[in-house]
Amino acid sequence: MSQQIYLQPIGLCDSPQSEEGDAVRLAGGLAYAHRFAAIVRQGGQVTQRLRFSPAEAADTFAALPADLGAEAEEQWSNLRMAHPPLQMGGRTIRLDQPQVAGILNVTPDSFSDGGKFLDRPEDGAAHAAQMLEAGAAMVDIGGESTRPGAPAVWEGDELERVRPAVEYCAQMGAAISVDTRRAAVMEAALDSGAHMINDVSALRHDPRSMELVAARGCPVVLMHAPGEGEDLHADGDYAAVAFDVFDWLRERRDAALAAGVARANIVLDPGIGFGKSLAENLILINALPLFHALRQPIMLGVSRKRMIGALSNEVAAQQRQGGSVALAVKGMDAGVQIVRVHDVFETVQARNVWRGLRDAALTDFSALPGD
Repeated sequence: MSQQIYLQPIGLCDSPQSEEGDAVRLAGGLAYAHRFAAIVRQGGQVTQRLRFSPAEAADTFAALPADLGAEAEEQWSNLRMAHPPLQMGGRTIRLDQPQVAGILNVTPDSFSDGGKFLDRPEDGAAHAAQMLEAGAAMVDIGGESTRPGAPAVWEGDELERVRPAVEYCAQMGAAISVDTRRAAVMEAALDSGAHMINDVSALRHDPRSMELVAARGCPVVLMHAPGEGEDLHADGDYAAVAFDVFDWLRERRDAALAAGVARANIVLDPGIGFGKSLAENLILINALPLFHALRQPIMLGVSRKRMIGALSNEVAAQQRQGGSVALAVKGMDAGVQIVRVHDVFETVQARNVWRGLRDAALTDFSALPGD
């Protein structure tokens, strides 16, 4: 069995000067790390774990098995690589600080919105406008519920739901992402003014989707879900969830690159809540900095999800704002570039305060000795 290596940031800090320069900027954002673990797995089992700081990186990689050294060097470079902005029509989405994607569900059975934006398009348009005014960098439109047990949707119905929403968001000049796994919906949405595809199946569900995304040259989100076919939540069996999801996303990234999708257009999502237990979701969220080693921007979708209810006496989805914001800030601390949320105003406010704290840390040298 071949060995795999993972470079996992395990010690985050507020600024490089807090570690006297022995820290790295994760993925060109505002998160910094000063301690790392080089973890070797074989056959699903961890066989070696070496802790190191940036100053010790070269010596650590030299101590690894020879066939892992090149991969370790590549991941080390990936962790420190700044990502170019996403181009979404006339809008440029910078990835050097966290961006907020506002969710617009146009389904009759959304676990959070209850179909109100499908039944009354004027309400959907008003909600989209409100999210943009509150600071959303983009609107993510979904016409199919992917919660556990949700019924399958015929693509014709999904099209009828999604297209009007794309059109009224396009009239506002919004950057638009469409959450779909069907090539016909992707194509119609892009033709109607959408800019990015967010596929919960990572372009596996529809055999035409990979070719379509490559040909259209649009950004795409590849999300981890263990299931095949209609049930994306099935087959969630992990030896170690963070490393297994890492391997899976690396495979889908490589498949997209091989199909002609530009690297700058690929965003990865660890798929919180899809085929994962509460414990596994929490492990993944704690391990988020690891995914920068894949050299792609990260989207995090945790808003109002069941795990928040499970940790909060099973409160209803509409009462999970506090937990949603807490998890979004956790993602920001980890250097996640895009957080996908229902509660845009609250999340943008949290992001702005978080940004203020980061800026203050970066300009504070008062704890260092003077000349």
